Amino acid sequence: MTLQTEFDFYLPKGYIDSSGVVHRAGCLRLATALDEIEAVHDPRVQANEAFLPVVLLSRVILRLGDLEAVTPAVIEGMFVSDLAYLEDLYMRFNSQEEVVLNAVCPHCAGHFQLQVAPLGNDVE
Repeated sequence: MTLQTEFDFYLPKGYIDSSGVVHRAGCLRLATALDEIEAVHDPRVQANEAFLPVVLLSRVILRLGDLEAVTPAVIEGMFVSDLAYLEDLYMRFNSQEEVVLNAVCPHCAGHFQLQVAPLGNDVE
């Protein structure tokens, strides 16, 4: 029996580096308690709590395209839609609870809630 701790992802838009190369494929690992503790104590987070996802994601993203490292500066340079996508993945991978999303039917415009099972909790 093994626990999956790394998850591949594909960004909706992609991070554009200084050379204009778009990086979309990546890999994210499960967070540890130390990741969250050290992120909360990071001086940038102490100065501005909104910086917490930037620090956390830079700690748990193992790879993004051909980048040598995924630093907070890389996360800061992402499009908002990609940041939101990664924040959602982080919560789904690291949460024991199911996620409930508000959704709208594209055909009838009816509103409903969609229950999404957390990822990475399957034991093989």
